[in-house]
Amino acid sequence: MAENVILPKWGLTMEEGTVTVWHKQEGDRVELDEVIADVETDKVNNELAAPQAGIIARILVAVGETVPVGTTLAIIAATPEEAAQIRGA
Repeated sequence: MAENVILPKWGLTMEEGTVTVWHKQEGDRVELDEVIADVETDKVNNELAAPQAGIIARILVAVGETVPVGTTLAIIAATPEEAAQIRGA
């Protein structure tokens, strides 16, 4: 089953974050807790870990884009078939 990768609230005052690097691309396999992106906030840079093992089906936020806490950054599919379905392939 697919799972959304959400921008978490890492600090009490954090309201938004900017994706600075995607370490994985659409179609790449990831493991649980593997670092998939770096996110810069107003105070620190954080590593964003995969919430489940699977395949990056879709990246929804581009490098350099600033989004509010709670935004879905990407979708991780459990299987290649599910990833293809999410991508509309």
